[in-house]
Amino acid sequence: MTLLPSADIPREKTKLNKRFPIHIEDTVGVDSGYQKLHWHDALEINLIKSGSGYYIINGETFEFRQGDILLINSNDLHCAYETRDLILQVVSFDGGWLTGTLRYDPEILAPFKEMGVNFTNLLDREHPRIGLLRSLLLEMQLEHDSELRSHTSLVYACLHQFLAYVNRDFRFARKDGIQSPVNAAQLEKVRRVIHAMETDLAHPWSLQELAELAFLSPSRFCDVFRRTVGVPPQLYLIQLRLEKAVALLETTDLKIVDIAMECGFRTLSNFNRLFNRHFGYAPRTVRKRTS
Repeated sequence: MTLLPSADIPREKTKLNKRFPIHIEDTVGVDSGYQKLHWHDALEINLIKSGSGYYIINGETFEFRQGDILLINSNDLHCAYETRDLILQVVSFDGGWLTGTLRYDPEILAPFKEMGVNFTNLLDREHPRIGLLRSLLLEMQLEHDSELRSHTSLVYACLHQFLAYVNRDFRFARKDGIQSPVNAAQLEKVRRVIHAMETDLAHPWSLQELAELAFLSPSRFCDVFRRTVGVPPQLYLIQLRLEKAVALLETTDLKIVDIAMECGFRTLSNFNRLFNRHFGYAPRTVRKRTS
């Protein structure tokens, strides 16, 4: 199998209104979609309203708790996990919405464009301005949900203020010699390997095959993948297969043994064992729950 060129690697499309390209909602907990590494075309802001958890973003782990604010760029490869009672506000928007503003403030999108250089994904929770940022996000959500007259202008204004304060007050100087866990070229390799996994989950991927897709030795590939994703490549592959199995159990009438084979498991007993270890219950439990 050959690697796709970068432009052909699918990026999740965020459905936004073209005239008002911003969406704000609260999510409770972290479903399997967010636990899976992904990247998307929209820019994203998260406010942790309650609970705790952690993000893995481009190989770096960010533990978050109530009150924290995170920025996620459109090129960030990321996934999220909950540790306790998580409720988070998710703001997704099209950076192109602010294009006109760039004539007056060319740095308005710097917090995303300069991510990892002058900004970090998790904003400093001890900064004296962090309370103001939280207030702006909550006000923006209230206006977004109200749909009252001129709410679009007020949402736009809140977003501008938020980004302006982040750009002004939350820059940091990366110390010499301190580098991100993975570089852009390594991220691209991992992204392509993940796409290959997702495209053909039934293939009996070996570590050697996956490493060859990234043009790395198996040991070097494992190191890069683990630093990017947080788990070894073969464990991540099992997680992908199990997630697909759950979807098939919930949406099809296929026999469990056929689902196991379609998802790349060699034997039914191995599938049942890994499924139970990962979810804490047997595959037939999902089938009974949806029948």
